[in-house]
Amino acid sequence: MSLTFAAFNISKSYNGSQVLKECSFSFDGSGVYVLTGPNGSGKSTFLRICALIEPPDEGEILFSSQGKTIEKDLRLRRRITLVFPRSGVFNTTAFRNVAYGLTVRGIRGVQVIGKVHEALDFVGLDHKSDQNALTLSSGEIQRLNITRALVIKPEILFLDEPTASVDEANTEIIENIVMKLKKEHRATVVITTHDKEQAIRLADRKLIIKNWKVVEDE
Repeated sequence: MSLTFAAFNISKSYNGSQVLKECSFSFDGSGVYVLTGPNGSGKSTFLRICALIEPPDEGEILFSSQGKTIEKDLRLRRRITLVFPRSGVFNTTAFRNVAYGLTVRGIRGVQVIGKVHEALDFVGLDHKSDQNALTLSSGEIQRLNITRALVIKPEILFLDEPTASVDEANTEIIENIVMKLKKEHRATVVITTHDKEQAIRLADRKLIIKNWKVVEDE
């Protein structure tokens, strides 16, 4: 089933400061959507609201599949995931970090091993599966965090500033991961970035926040 979603009249403010106001936008089908804008413009807030991590003050995020609205229950949450720009990792191997999301979903044994190695290989980290995650470079940790999201095979993947504070080599790898996701898995990927050149390289549709709303970037 193809999962799509739309924001309807989303508004959000913090301590009286408006971040989003009557913001509406439809994400139709697979592909890469890149949302740009300066720091503090509301990019991360919009992503957290879309990923159901944070509620809006007003408005609603609606998910649909085959033309039918999907309730925001646990089954939906398993079909979407958000990777934060600087997520922490567990003090254990890269393999166990990635396996955690599967085990909490009740997946066990050989099935876990295969899925974890497949995901690590997809991001180029399978050779470091036995290495303690805390000893990885910052760029490798970010790739590991993306792997932790990918292993559950989400239909919609939100990436909040995925290459922030990441070196050039790992930035290129992460961008290649995004392009592989689009080509091989036909996932919907929504990325925030302040890098306009990166937006040009990755986006099927470029978006920008203007006047507290998400609009198409010309």
